[in-house]
Formats: sequence, structure tokens, C-alpha cells
Amino acid sequence: MLEEWQTSWKNGDTGRKIYNIMPSVSLRPTNWIREDVIFFSRHGPFPAYLKRFHLSDSDYCSCGGIGTALHYATECIYTVSWHMRKPAPNFEQEWLKRVANNLVSRHKIRRIVSSPCR
Repeated sequence: MLEEWQTSWKNGDTGRKIYNIMPSVSLRPTNWIREDVIFFSRHGPFPAYLKRFHLSDSDYCSCGGIGTALHYATECIYTVSWHMRKPAPNFEQEWLKRVANNLVSRHKIRRIVSSPCR
């Protein structure tokens, strides 16, 4: 059954952002909470996501940048207390894996996702 699940996860059409961070299925819990899922899936209260689904007219953050999860974690003036170093574009996937596996970084993204000023 685990093998079937792994094959389905590997060949699936959805969940690719999470798959790129966690390519293997497991019966062990990930210890991710709601904010972790929102950040790593990039499905949440981010203007870029909301505009994609026509839930907002703009994909811009109130600071003027494109409102992606990465923007809030690395460059937005309203979340500077929780910033992490911005990865080069070709290292973004590796950066996401490292953030996902680092509890201090995960606490920062949890604050970003739950921040009302975002």
C-alpha cells in the first residue's frame, strides 16, 4: 500500500510544490502546522496567489513588491523582523527544503503567515 501511495505521489499532477520538498511518503507525521502548509504550498493570503484565482485585482504587496510567500520571507518591509536571506533563483528549491527542515526558520514563516500586517 505504501508503494502504491508513493507511486501516486510521484506521478501526481497536484501538490508539486510540496512534493519538491518532501518527495517520499511516510506514515510518520511531518509536524507541519497550518502555517507551514500555507507557506510551502504558497496557497494562502498572498496577493500573488489571490490574484491568480481572481480573488484580488492586484498581485502587489502594500510595500510595492510582488506579494509571494518568498517576498514576505525575504524582502518585504512589513515582515523584516522575520526575514531570511533570499536565495538565488536557481537555489530556491534547495532553500525551501532547508527552511522546511529548520525549526527556527519554520517559526519565522509561521509568524509571517499569521501576521496581520502582511
